[in-house]
Amino acid sequence: MRQFTLPDLGEGLEEAEIVTWYVNEGDHVVTDQPLVSVETDKAVVEIPAPSSGRIARLFGAKGDIVKVGAPLVEFAEDAGQDTGTIVGELDTGEQRPAPATASPPSGRGAQVFPAVRALARKLDVALDLVEATGPGGTITRADVERAAKRMSHSGPAEPLRGLRRAMAQRMAAAHAEIVPATVTDEADIDDWRQGEDVTIRLARAIAAACKAEPALNAWYHSGTGERRLIERIDLGIAVDTGGGLIVPVLRNVAERSVSDLRAGLDRLRADAIARAIPPEELRGATITLSNFGMIGGRFANLIIVPPQTAIVGAGRISERVVALRGQVAVRRTLPLSLTFDHRVVTGGEAARFLVVLKSDVERIS
Repeated sequence: MRQFTLPDLGEGLEEAEIVTWYVNEGDHVVTDQPLVSVETDKAVVEIPAPSSGRIARLFGAKGDIVKVGAPLVEFAEDAGQDTGTIVGELDTGEQRPAPATASPPSGRGAQVFPAVRALARKLDVALDLVEATGPGGTITRADVERAAKRMSHSGPAEPLRGLRRAMAQRMAAAHAEIVPATVTDEADIDDWRQGEDVTIRLARAIAAACKAEPALNAWYHSGTGERRLIERIDLGIAVDTGGGLIVPVLRNVAERSVSDLRAGLDRLRADAIARAIPPEELRGATITLSNFGMIGGRFANLIIVPPQTAIVGAGRISERVVALRGQVAVRRTLPLSLTFDHRVVTGGEAARFLVVLKSDVERIS
């Protein structure tokens, strides 16, 4: 028997969730035939067969989390040796053990008497969520009953999966690593033409600001303490979907025409919403735009995803009373937020970036 393991899917991903098996045990497959689709960091990836042969065993069911390098499929001895085109290889050596599952929590280390533990099982209360108030940190019957009453007003516990699980992991990493600071301003867009493309205007303004202050179009790797300034501007565009947030990348925004940018953005949005976006279209952003104002809100303290050093936010466009050439006027304004990693970006660099960004947004095209 020979095993095919979950291949390295790129960008440091360590695991994926099984979405759909396309084959069954005993089936004969050919090279590049789809075996399984898995959900990785914000994308569903289809994994083809690395060779022709008969499937002896499938590892995992729909919804299972599989580690990179853990077995996916076991082929019978007569499986062909054609390695096909997939990134990955057949493991012809020793069988790799399946990843160990974590042991169930036990009251966060608190002492729990058998009768109290039995009560928790009866009431379906996880002991690691119970606050211990007994002597010496002991969990009492009253603690369990109190937790059960509190949980009766909530829905059933459900594990985060797919996009939401990936979001939780990325946000935790960002919170642990990034030192964020935010500056804000408002752009006067009352002189814009009717039907102006807000997102494309913002993309081009970000490109202009990046050229003025390259420190915000950069990657910083804290492990090595190295910063890389990046000449090309590859803009991550946050897209809100029913399953969670996806951030496809609009490439080389400074060198493309308005029509080309709009066509590229429309394609990325459609693919993201359909969950059919290729993984490579989600990688390599040098700076990100969140146009959250399309939904609501004015200003925001945004989250930077490492190794990027900045993210721009656009709030809800609204009419506001402003001073214009010494007179009171009602003008359409666009709130702008810039969150930057203060470990590698100075306040001066961020402020100058925002000045250029605002100026370009206000420019009459």
